[in-house]
Amino acid sequence: MLYTVKSNVDLKTIKDEIPEKAKDNGLGILNEYPFKDILKAKGHPIEQDITVYELCNPVTAEEVLSKYPEVSVYLPCRVSVYEKDGQVILSTVEMDEITKNFDIDDMVKNHMNEVFHNLKKMLNSWN
Repeated sequence: MLYTVKSNVDLKTIKDEIPEKAKDNGLGILNEYPFKDILKAKGHPIEQDITVYELCNPVTAEEVLSKYPEVSVYLPCRVSVYEKDGQVILSTVEMDEITKNFDIDDMVKNHMNEVFHNLKKMLNSWN
């Protein structure tokens, strides 16, 4: 399942504000993938401006990965940003999708849910 937010704020503004809003919510950007540019450079252009951001909370990542390296398949948290039908769409994978697939102790699960809460707060800040 995806957690999706629709916004009427323009795409450029959201992309410009993501680094600061991520920081305000205890997250850092590890990487950014502007798929339109990446695919164009590889000879497979697309029209739609789609950017995926990899976000991380290093404290929680250390805790989770130290105990449960198998969770690394879902990390870092990814946020997709693009336009559709005149609105900007921001989406990420629901934390339940991650935690239901692994036997994780409650303390770690709580930390992961806290990060997801902050991620949702960031996504909803453009509403």
